[in-house]
Amino acid sequence: MVTRGFHGRRRAEVDPARVPPGQYVTRDFPVLSAGPTPRRLAADWTFTIRGAVDEPVVWSFYELRALPATTITTDIHCVTKWSKLDTQWRGVSLDTLLADIDTSADYALAFSDGGYTTNLPLADLTGGQAMIAYEYEGEPLTPEHGGPARLLVPHLYFWKSAKWVRGIELRDDDQPGFWENYGYHNYGDPWKEQRYSGD
Repeated sequence: MVTRGFHGRRRAEVDPARVPPGQYVTRDFPVLSAGPTPRRLAADWTFTIRGAVDEPVVWSFYELRALPATTITTDIHCVTKWSKLDTQWRGVSLDTLLADIDTSADYALAFSDGGYTTNLPLADLTGGQAMIAYEYEGEPLTPEHGGPARLLVPHLYFWKSAKWVRGIELRDDDQPGFWENYGYHNYGDPWKEQRYSGD
């Protein structure tokens, strides 16, 4: 695991009701990954929805940027126990990308450059709960934080917000992803401390 830019400062002035159990607040944005950082140009990036669909749908980075975008301010929580509050992201809601797709799927498997995957119930990607983010704090998303685009699912632990995301496979069955196969919790609710299998 690669870790950079982490200083772990506590912030006593934070409303404790915003911080899930077992977490502490940092002003930094730690960089953690399971391997080297992929560096893909936006011009070479695509996002695909495949699997339990009539035909796969593919967007280029520029086609994605042309879709209606939304900006959100949200708190994020890493399974390694840091939380970062009031982070601002801009991107395209998964509701927009899934709007014209007919599927029987109940689950999704996000896949990324570098072979990373993570699984989620499809219901956790809809209803305004998830986006494909391409800006952070008003700037293009850097490769270290998942650029040119990452999945953002802020109500779950941050490993579910796959960096360097390239698509989502819609599935009728739930297939564990990379960290889930290594013992991380299948769902990952920070408010229930669902860090590891059995939590």
